[in-house]
Amino acid sequence: MPTLDGKRQVAGVVLAAGSSSRMGRNKLLLELQGETLVRRAVKVALEAELEPVLVVLGHEAERVEAALVGLSFETIMNPGYAQGMSGSLRLGIANVPQGARAAIVLLADMPHVTAAMLRQLVARHAQGGASLVVSQYGEVIAPPALYDASLFPDFASLVGDGCGRGVIRKHWDRAAFICWPEQALADIDRPQDFDAARSQPVEG
Repeated sequence: MPTLDGKRQVAGVVLAAGSSSRMGRNKLLLELQGETLVRRAVKVALEAELEPVLVVLGHEAERVEAALVGLSFETIMNPGYAQGMSGSLRLGIANVPQGARAAIVLLADMPHVTAAMLRQLVARHAQGGASLVVSQYGEVIAPPALYDASLFPDFASLVGDGCGRGVIRKHWDRAAFICWPEQALADIDRPQDFDAARSQPVEG
């Protein structure tokens, strides 16, 4: 595993391996405001100065990677992507360089997540006292979430789906919560979700 030289950065882990079965085509290659969903997610992570940005790929990996040409990121391949998101999450966390102080996990199909949101997660963690910084949308807990490096071993020890939620439940008493507008939770899973997103401009 590589190490970071000189400074303890917060890494970004972008989960972009799924098969988009409910969409009927690869949703990460759909364009909103002239930009694919996956490219937008990676650019948001870069604009938030996450380092490195790790993109976990699986379904149609070559096409998805081609949509990211010109951006600075590292590819993590998940050959078992069809088995669910938890495998991609474990792989992403396992490849965060030694020396990183934390990692933010975000999904490539949430176009309303912004670099400003990620920077707030980083700032709250830097204040100390929280090993987790969790996003809350009304009553819903969802990505992006920041995990302190001390929690990384937990991802390997938890089995089955929902390992990210499992880590949050395990360390609930060590978590800080940041509330975002409920509309920022919107993701793109089905054609009607994409239609709704096209009618609601996303922040640049």
